[in-house]
Order: sequence, then structure tokens, then C-alpha cells
Amino acid sequence: MKQLRTFFLAGLLTLVPVLATWLVVSWLFRLLDGWMARWVTLALGRPVPGLGLAATLTVIILTGFAATNYFGRRAISFGETLIARTPLIRSVYQTVKQITDAFARHDTATFKRVALIEYPRKGVWAVAFTTGAAGGEIAARTQTDLVSVFLPTTPNPTSGFLLMVPREEIVFLSMPVEEGLKLVISGGMLSAGGVRGGTVRPAVASDRAEESA
Repeated sequence: MKQLRTFFLAGLLTLVPVLATWLVVSWLFRLLDGWMARWVTLALGRPVPGLGLAATLTVIILTGFAATNYFGRRAISFGETLIARTPLIRSVYQTVKQITDAFARHDTATFKRVALIEYPRKGVWAVAFTTGAAGGEIAARTQTDLVSVFLPTTPNPTSGFLLMVPREEIVFLSMPVEEGLKLVISGGMLSAGGVRGGTVRPAVASDRAEESA
């Protein structure tokens, strides 16, 4: 029963972003298709196949365009503020947004590598994400080859801690960043099959060059 519950929760965490996207797109499609079909039928005397799909794609693209400019971001921020003040809806929206934001960060290459660091003490390992080599005043003051590491919290990887860890104390993993995020979000329930090749390796020169990029 315990294993069945683990599988259920892991499946739920995997499907939530997919189902949320599907529900939004299908709702938008039905809304636009039904609304436009009536007007097009009245104007042309017959329905136009595929018009609802074209309208849905257009709305999604225009929303993306709005989200990438100043005025669009202000409007979206205002809408999110209203949602944040609405009980029940607030909890659902924030949970879905946290998950999608986590995967969006992967797409923009904010996290470079998945790694293991000993935290909060020696002998206890935590999953973290490297974000780059620590340079400037930090490197000059410490005289140490440090790597900037983001240590996320579970199950919300959008919050966490920024740590500067000596490179030789980091174990770089081969798993993709997306697999590392799934591992953190699921609390370890999605760890099976997450590591490609089944082995980990110490830091090498190629890692140093990649983290410095």
C-alpha cells in the first residue's frame, strides 16, 4: 500500500503541469470555437473547419507577446494580484505556477548542471543546481575556485539558498536539469531512472569550463 501511494503521488506530480496545460488550452478552444463559429456561420452561411484551432493558437501567441513586454507584464501582474486575494483559487494557481516556473527556468538555462553537495553537514547529501562560477570580488577575496550553487526546497523549487561551494567539494551528476527538478519536486519519489548511465563522476576540466561560461 505504501508503494502504491508513492506511485500515485509521483504520477500526480508528473501529470499536474500537463493536465493544467491541457485544461486551459481545451477550455480556450471550446470558448473561441463556439463563439467564432456562430458569427462566421451568420456571415458566410456555413462553418469554417479549423477556425477555432487557428483562433486558439493566435490567442496563445498574442498572450506570449504581451507577457514579454512591459505593459503586458504589468497587466498580468495585476491579474495575479487579484487571484492571490481569492481563497481556494489562489492555492491552486500558485501551486501550478510554481511547478511551471520551475520547468521554465530549465528552458532558459538558468540552471547549468545538477550536482550533489554535502549539506547541511558532512555525510548528508543534497541535490542542487550549479548556476556558474563565482567571480569578481568573491573569487578575489576567498582565493578559492568557488561555484555558485542554488539549493532548492522541496516541493517548491522556486525558493531556496544560494551557496558558494568549492569546486572540489561538488559531485556533478549526468542527469538532465529537468530530471533534477522532478526529483526535488517529488521529494525523491521520481528518482528511479533519473541518472543517465547510473554513475556519478567528480569535477573535471570540462566541468570547470562549462561552469565558467
